[in-house]
Amino acid sequence: MPDHGAVSEVGGVERVVAYGDRAVLLEADPVAVPGLRAALAAAPLPGQRDLVPAARTLLVVLDRPPTDRDLAVLRRLRPAATSAAGAAGHLEVPVVFDGPDLGDVAAGTGRSVEDLVAALTSTRLTVAFGGFAPGFGYLTGLPPELHVARRPTPRTRVPAGSVGLAGAYAGIYPRESPGGWQLVGRTDLVLFDVDRDPPALLVPGTTVALRAVG
Repeated sequence: MPDHGAVSEVGGVERVVAYGDRAVLLEADPVAVPGLRAALAAAPLPGQRDLVPAARTLLVVLDRPPTDRDLAVLRRLRPAATSAAGAAGHLEVPVVFDGPDLGDVAAGTGRSVEDLVAALTSTRLTVAFGGFAPGFGYLTGLPPELHVARRPTPRTRVPAGSVGLAGAYAGIYPRESPGGWQLVGRTDLVLFDVDRDPPALLVPGTTVALRAVG
């Protein structure tokens, strides 16, 4: 039987668990998850069908039962180099930086609005995982000095296309919804369309650049 409790600190992998009869779940440092996904995308396990990243986990879906050898390989897995994480493609997002929280975020990070916009547009972001709503991608890569807390009271209505910051993440709301992120701008890009292939623009591994317009 597979060893479900084994732990490895190599490459950011903290635990490897057989997940049902056709998958393996990796628990890892959040910083390592995108690189681990990139490593398996570049060199998949035999029978690998899909990779589903989250904040601290990576689900490896197989077309067969996982073996002890699979678990051993995954315990030793190291994140791929950062350059490999953009294998899913690159997306430039045109943003009008006029969000209702832009001034507060600038002040809270000790910058002018112009300096904050310059910092955001010069930062290379990567879609680490999806969640919250179809088409919403959690973007990593913000330098620590741009990490800001969520709003103490969420808004009941955030327009589609709003660009927000929360903690270590940036994100773009694909549709109108409630939300508590700090809103710094907006884009006209349609992030999710069921008639498009793939429906979501922000798939894990995609690198993202925010471009100031307007």
